[in-house]
Amino acid sequence: MSGAVSMRTIYLRARLVRRLPRNCCVVNVTPLLQQLILHLCTIQKLNRKSRLQAHLIDVLIDQLDAVQTVPLQLPAPSDPRAVRVADALRENSDGQRSIAAICRRAGASRRTIERIFYQETRLSLGRWQQQLRLLRSLELLAAGNKIEHAAIEAGYSTASAFIAMFKKALGTTPRRYFAETIPMKAFPAIIDR
Repeated sequence: MSGAVSMRTIYLRARLVRRLPRNCCVVNVTPLLQQLILHLCTIQKLNRKSRLQAHLIDVLIDQLDAVQTVPLQLPAPSDPRAVRVADALRENSDGQRSIAAICRRAGASRRTIERIFYQETRLSLGRWQQQLRLLRSLELLAAGNKIEHAAIEAGYSTASAFIAMFKKALGTTPRRYFAETIPMKAFPAIIDR
């Protein structure tokens, strides 16, 4: 998350949310879901025996079931060599150094690092780097930077290449993504279900 963050937590019994994912995921919170969460947090303990609260719980579950996860996770490797590569990629966001050179400096061949990254993150090194670039661009855009600036800072040679990648990853253009989501105070929320 970037910028000022406000967090609310709602705990639900597992039997109520069997259809929802069991792992932590990132979702875009709709305005209705945001207001519902804020309202539910004013109630100390929800009681399904209360007709009104039972309805609110059902709406919450329906809304959580309807939100789509967005691919904004970036799992971290633990192998020291892969950690050095990940750190170097974070520092080398403009893509000036080759991945092979970064891997050599970290003490392993590119092939070894590729294998380690996939074993530890379930992402190829290239996919991991693309996720890193996407997250960096989202931070820049959320901070108010122009698309062209975010594209260059995230390592893309042109804004159009960046927009194409963004659309492929998130299903919409950067401009529409930020126009359709809630103001940055709620961008994006992580709900541990």
